[in-house]
Amino acid sequence: MGDDTTQKNASETQDSVSSDEVLVPDQESTMLALGIDLGGTNIQAGVVDQFGKVLGRSKIKTEPDGGFESVMDRVAAAARQACENAQIPMSSIHTAGLGVPGPIDPDRGVVVEAVNLRWTDAPVVMALSDRLGVPVYADNDVNIAVYGEWRAGIGNKTSDMLGVWVGTGVGGGLIINSELHRGSHYSAGEIGHMILLPSAHLGSRSVEHNCSRTAIAHELVKLIRSNHHSLVTSLTDGKLHKIKSKVLATAYEQGDDLVQTVVNDAADRLGIAISSAVTLLSLDQVVLGGGLVEAIGKPFVDIVRDAVRREVFPESLRNVRVEASVLGDDAGLVGAGLIAFEQLWK
Repeated sequence: MGDDTTQKNASETQDSVSSDEVLVPDQESTMLALGIDLGGTNIQAGVVDQFGKVLGRSKIKTEPDGGFESVMDRVAAAARQACENAQIPMSSIHTAGLGVPGPIDPDRGVVVEAVNLRWTDAPVVMALSDRLGVPVYADNDVNIAVYGEWRAGIGNKTSDMLGVWVGTGVGGGLIINSELHRGSHYSAGEIGHMILLPSAHLGSRSVEHNCSRTAIAHELVKLIRSNHHSLVTSLTDGKLHKIKSKVLATAYEQGDDLVQTVVNDAADRLGIAISSAVTLLSLDQVVLGGGLVEAIGKPFVDIVRDAVRREVFPESLRNVRVEASVLGDDAGLVGAGLIAFEQLWK
């Protein structure tokens, strides 16, 4: 297929550069990539150098109802806008990385399934490479973000790390033996789909069903409608379907008992789930990211860390590092750019 050929040609032209090498930047050798984070609501794009610095960025709406070709046109438009904002010509871009919300077959450059976008077997690599005229590499969006955090953020290139991103849902990515681990079905690290409460009714059993921002909002709405008081009602002007991470963070910071109780319970449950993964894989580091973690910050991370350390086995793992992402919203952009470089140099 065209996407395979594109990635192979990129590898052949760069076979003198090891994926572990870091090029020394100067006016001639500085390399540039496009890092693109494709979500169900927004597309974020950035121009990234080989050290993970974002030189310019853009953000536009995804508009998934337009279909696959329309979305890919918008991805390309966001990429070009990022180049314009960085005052860098598209001709200076060496490669592009794309994060997509769903499992990716990286060898074929095909999205296996992206529920938010209503895609199945979508050939994103070929489609974007045709539009941009550069080699493209695609992977799951959380994998990309975790890779960025590992390479250029809190991970500091530790050999084994779990990343957990908490927002509308709960996603995860794994670094094992200093490599991004995808598994035979490209879904390794998907902690959100792990069963947390097996005896609960259907739709309430998984980590995502209990620990995501969506799950927290659902629980709050149920309690508020049962006459529990919360600042959320006034913060949303009574429009409880608009409970976003910033609303939760504001209520939490202002001492809203109901929000603090529900959020803290979700954080504790998330820590229990993470402890199982840490125990299973004997991991020494966990990084937390995503909109909910960024919004609430230290209190959420502290509760998750306490739960992980309380539940892990053996005792030596109770020093496992559990920290918030330092790249924040840029993790996806940086990770996409850096992993595209890695693939180009292979």
